[in-house]
Amino acid sequence: MNDYAYSDLACESRQDLSEPMAGTKQSSYSVGGFRVCSLQIENQEASEALSKPCGSYITVECGKIHHMTEEDRLLLAHLLSEELCRMCEKLTGKLPDASFEVFVAGLGNAELTADAIGPRTVGLLTATRHLREHEQFLYRIIGCSALSALAPGVLGQTGIETLELLKGAVSFVKPDLMIVVDALAARSCERLASTVQLSDAGISPGSGVGNHRSAITQKTVGVPVISVGVPTVVNSATLVYDALHEAGIEEVSEPLQNVLETGKSFFVSPKESDVITEQVSRLLADAIGMAFTGNL
Repeated sequence: MNDYAYSDLACESRQDLSEPMAGTKQSSYSVGGFRVCSLQIENQEASEALSKPCGSYITVECGKIHHMTEEDRLLLAHLLSEELCRMCEKLTGKLPDASFEVFVAGLGNAELTADAIGPRTVGLLTATRHLREHEQFLYRIIGCSALSALAPGVLGQTGIETLELLKGAVSFVKPDLMIVVDALAARSCERLASTVQLSDAGISPGSGVGNHRSAITQKTVGVPVISVGVPTVVNSATLVYDALHEAGIEEVSEPLQNVLETGKSFFVSPKESDVITEQVSRLLADAIGMAFTGNL
C-alpha cells in the first residue's frame, strides 16, 4: 500500500478483491443484511504485500452502527458473538463454558472520544471471574464463563507500556483467551462506524494514528489473542491522497508531497463521534457478553 494510504482494516489492504492473491484465502457470506468477509493471510510474502501480520481477519460490513434500530443492533451483536465463539474454538480448541476463562482488555484513551471505544466497552461488561472464586453456587447457576476485564489506559497516562500491564494481568489471571478491543483507523470515510473487524493476529496499540506500541499477540502475552475493532478515524493525508487519485493526479509534486507529509499527523473523525463511541461500545459489549456470559 502507498505510504499515504494507511488502514488498520485488512479488507482495505487489498486494492482488487476480485482477483485471487497468492498466500491468501478469501470467502464471504451474507446474513441478516450484513456481509461477512474472511481473509486468511498465510505466508510472509502476503503479509508484507498487505502490511498485515499473518492470521485470520473477519470483516463484518454492517452500515452505520449509530443509525441502527435496536433490533438490527441486537442481530449484529448476535452475529459478532457467533464469530467470536468460532474464533475462540479455533484458537483454544474449546467453546466458552463454565470452565472457560476470558480476559478482556479495553485499549485506548478514555479521555479522547474517538479513542474511547475500548475503555467504554470494558465498562459495560459484566465481570464474573470473582463469582467463581467467591460465589461458586451463584456462578454454577449462571452457567457462564469466568470473565475479567481491564482498561489499561495509554502510556502517556500511566508511564507503563500497555503490553507490560497486560502481561502482568495475564500472568496472574491465567485466562484461556484474551480479547483486546480498540478503535481503528480506516482508509475510507464510508468505513467509519460501519465495519467491525475481528482478528487472531493480535494488535499494535496506536498503530492507526502512527503511535506504534509493542504488539499484543499470543507470542508476547502467552495466550491466544482476538482483537476486535471498529474504525473511528481517517488519516487526513489518506483523504488528500485519495482525492488526488480520483482527480487523475498520479504524480505527486514536491509541494503536494509536503502537504501529504504534514497531513499524516492529523486524523479526522465524524462530527457524531460521541454518539458513535457510545453505540459501538454497547454493541461490542453485548457481543462479548452474549459469547462468554450469556448476558446483554
